[in-house]
Amino acid sequence: MPMMPNANDTLRQMRNEWSLSDGVTYLNHGSFGPSPKVVQQARNDWSARLESEPMNFFFREMEDHLDAAAAAVGKFVGADADDLVFVENATVGVNIVAANTRLQPGDEVLLTDQEYGSVQRIWRHACRDAGAQVVVKELPSPHVGDDQFVADLMDAVTPRTRLIVCSHVTSATATIFPIEKICRTARERRVPICVDGPHAVAMVPLDIRALGCDFYAASCHKWLSAPFGSGFLYVAGRRKQGLRPVITSWGRSLGGRPASWKDEFTWSGTRDPAAFLSVPAAIEFLESYGLERFRQSTHELARYARQEITRVTGLEAPVPESSDWYGSMIALPLPALDVDPPEAWVPDPLQQALWDRYGIEVPVTRWRGRRLLRVSCHLYNSRDDIDRLADALGSLLG
Repeated sequence: MPMMPNANDTLRQMRNEWSLSDGVTYLNHGSFGPSPKVVQQARNDWSARLESEPMNFFFREMEDHLDAAAAAVGKFVGADADDLVFVENATVGVNIVAANTRLQPGDEVLLTDQEYGSVQRIWRHACRDAGAQVVVKELPSPHVGDDQFVADLMDAVTPRTRLIVCSHVTSATATIFPIEKICRTARERRVPICVDGPHAVAMVPLDIRALGCDFYAASCHKWLSAPFGSGFLYVAGRRKQGLRPVITSWGRSLGGRPASWKDEFTWSGTRDPAAFLSVPAAIEFLESYGLERFRQSTHELARYARQEITRVTGLEAPVPESSDWYGSMIALPLPALDVDPPEAWVPDPLQQALWDRYGIEVPVTRWRGRRLLRVSCHLYNSRDDIDRLADALGSLLG
């Protein structure tokens, strides 16, 4: 009878599935999630297929392959394939929504104070150009129950609110928002909603169709570990009419197929679609491991990080101890600096020291004037990685 592999064998096998550099402790999958080797190979194979006969690929094959890939993604995230269009990442998706949102002077776009920096910037620019206003709602922290959380957000809705933009899982604090209740309440208030969901795909169960949102923008290079440059934008049926990309090109099928709303996005200039076409390989890889098994093991590792880092810092996490509020990623407070860096995008000195002295790749972010260490856990990580981080923090923080 064959022996079952132990936990160390499984971890070693998972680590070998990636091509991470030796000597690096990589705890930043939430920013730039590398793909396993099998997904890298899928991308290379698609690019080679394109290079072998570009005319045949673009004019006779590509649209069918994109349809098949969209069907696989739709099944994975609970959406009809015809409601999904591939984009390079969630930022591109949100830009498309902003470019197609008709704002008038005095209109409002409602965001939370935990929205991603580039998303805030997108809507500030869009509102400035239209004479509209971005309203940023500060949400309670530490977090309260779902009902109060949603009520606090909806208190900022006014008759001038034209759109709500809300994360599913936040970047700054790694918090899972009660997005189902947020979307349901937005529908009841008859306010359109755009969900920014790059961290949700694979980390949490996702059924976009059931959410009933108007738009859902996602990146697949994060927890799904699809290639860099792969994402999607979900557009509810009523929102597709006249939707345009941010790049104007031919905007019609060059392969002779019937017209579709996707044509503007599919034919927006010559590009290699290998990243999009490789997303099904990433889905297959993660499903072969087991989605729930992935979520449970990575959450348990994030929980262990919470335990060990708070032991070092003596500072409590801003979210409750529950998988309802955080998944494979946890953001933990750090002691304040005597002097903050001059610009928000300048690396925190602690983040730089962790890399320079220990080879640990983990981001230190700032939110509401607080420093947060954001630890991401994937299948190639282990408790040894967390222990290494905790020991390094102990040394650097004294």
